[in-house]
Amino acid sequence: MAPKGTPVVVKIDNPSYSVVEIDDPDAAFKPMEKTRGKNPKQVTWVLLLKAHRAVGRVAWIATIFWDLLGTIKRRLIFRQDVVMATEKLGKGKLLFAAIKAFLLTSLAILSFEVVAYFNGWHCFQNPSLHIPSDDDIQGLLHLIYVTWLPFRADYIAPLIQALSKFCVALFLVQSADRFMLSLGCFWIKYKKIKPRIEGDPFESGDVEGCSYEYPMVLVQIPMCNEREVYEQSISAVCQLDWPKDRLLIQVLDDSNDESIRYLIKAEVATWSQRGINIIYRHRLERTGYKAGNLKSAMSCEYVKAYEFVAIFDADFQPSPKFLKQTVPHFKDNPELGLVQARSAFVNKDENLLTRLQNINLCFHFEVEQQVNGVFLNFFGFNGTAGVWRIKALEESGGWLERTTVEDMDIAIRAHLNGWKFIFLNDVKVLCEVPESYEAYRKQQHRWHSGPMQLFRLCLPAILTSKIAIWKKANLILLFFLLRKLILPFYSFTLFCIILPLTLFVPEAELPVWVICYVPVFMSFLNILPSPKSFPFIVPYLLFENTMSVTKFNAMVSGLFQLGSSNEWVVTKKAGRSSESDLVAATERESKITNQQHIPRGASQSEFTEYNELKEQKEAAPIRIKKVNKIYRKELTLAFLLLAASVRSLLSAQGVHFYFLLFQGVTFLLVGLDLIGEQMS
Repeated sequence: MAPKGTPVVVKIDNPSYSVVEIDDPDAAFKPMEKTRGKNPKQVTWVLLLKAHRAVGRVAWIATIFWDLLGTIKRRLIFRQDVVMATEKLGKGKLLFAAIKAFLLTSLAILSFEVVAYFNGWHCFQNPSLHIPSDDDIQGLLHLIYVTWLPFRADYIAPLIQALSKFCVALFLVQSADRFMLSLGCFWIKYKKIKPRIEGDPFESGDVEGCSYEYPMVLVQIPMCNEREVYEQSISAVCQLDWPKDRLLIQVLDDSNDESIRYLIKAEVATWSQRGINIIYRHRLERTGYKAGNLKSAMSCEYVKAYEFVAIFDADFQPSPKFLKQTVPHFKDNPELGLVQARSAFVNKDENLLTRLQNINLCFHFEVEQQVNGVFLNFFGFNGTAGVWRIKALEESGGWLERTTVEDMDIAIRAHLNGWKFIFLNDVKVLCEVPESYEAYRKQQHRWHSGPMQLFRLCLPAILTSKIAIWKKANLILLFFLLRKLILPFYSFTLFCIILPLTLFVPEAELPVWVICYVPVFMSFLNILPSPKSFPFIVPYLLFENTMSVTKFNAMVSGLFQLGSSNEWVVTKKAGRSSESDLVAATERESKITNQQHIPRGASQSEFTEYNELKEQKEAAPIRIKKVNKIYRKELTLAFLLLAASVRSLLSAQGVHFYFLLFQGVTFLLVGLDLIGEQMS
């Protein structure tokens, strides 16, 4: 077909464009070669752009490689930043150890694969390669298992049985001690035995009612970075019902946070201008922790004018009648050195952890300390909510900085010097228990490490003291060995090692009365002082057994003077108060505020400082409550103990259906409690 139209030639003088010749109209729609429509300059720019990108990528890879070599050089050759990184790791060392082990295992497997490849083991057609069949593997496993059974029965099971018999004997001795303490508590309740005050010790024949019958009392509040609780503690102590001219309050602040020090100063200044005799003391060097703080305060010259000293930790809130309920017991009783009140917890129903702590502490106060106070006139000082005769402190050597349990230390030395103690179970002082597991674990570590460290230091003094032999035996055998050393040892060994091993070594099975009946009976005795905690008996039993890991570790560190034995961590508080106490405290403070004002004689600088401290107090950041958490290893160990117990119960003779049903109902109640806590 002949082409249609007239040929057209288009010429453009601009050399930047190409010349295209079209013979006919259809030629414009024909496919063209890609290279024919490109300008040489465009091709050059595209090539330059691709080259630039390639060079950038090469430079980026080289930079990363150079930085990696520099890091390796600093870390491995010059050892820079290694100490800082190690300190930051902290509790993650175990994870990094597992990663290193996994890396070494991977390298070993990789090396084996390389050797197998070069030897031709990967080639299944190799006639010299023997591939075991399923029957061969099953036969090998059966041979290993058959060899393991007699070895387990002849060598491993006897060792476990011998250790279990020793721990069971210790368990029975400790259970008998608890049973005797419980019988003593029942006898005290039945006979209504308790320390009493005869008559009115403050009755005065003076018509004007002078206060010369009231002894001079010094009140000390040691604290360290207690932002959450300092205000309510100082407020409660300043409202004690005692003549102002016979009372002096020392706020012993060891805070290293300057903002907290300003807040405490502001609170002290507020009460001082209301007419309260209150003094703020701060040490520049925090040596000796709480013991050093109290020792420094007792060295003041004006302390000689006082006869008694009452001590309250920063979270304690005594009632206004506290001194009138405790100090009169010293009258006409010159051998009395200490009057100890018990603690009541405002946050005992906060979560499951606080409920379990309340069970232990109620038994400690109402059974252990009350029975020892009535029948022995001796118990361990709680470090707070107690009134000491200053003469007893001085004759016993005062506060010493040699252990982290300075309260138990001064109690032992006072007992060796012949001083008697009184425990008042009816006088309660509000305080807190730790709401987080981390704070509770650190507290328990100090409480179980310090006594063993103190035992090493006090043993020579106990043996050479002039007290009766039965008192020495009580201190060494019962107070220290049985309740501080044997209890965590057998609990950890029997219930955290031997009981889980019975899952794998059934020949060493424990009797059912050891893992069921006796622990449940002893748990019943522990819960009797707090009967509302009865639904938590099984979680309490499991929790106490798993906590024996921490207690055993602390006991060993204190006994052998390891690094963590001198560790002192201030227990974190939440600053909680009961609703009724808050209302009463608010009413009392409002009355005091309305009746008393800042003295007219105050200088302008005092007003300025007071206003600045008040502004800093109001601008203080609000503490956000952290979510309570239970560590995974303790929870795993608890379920392992439960599994071993259930297996032993099911394999034993007799029907234990009701006990298992009781366990199920208890865990259901605990689950509902935890759900309610999360929803609230």
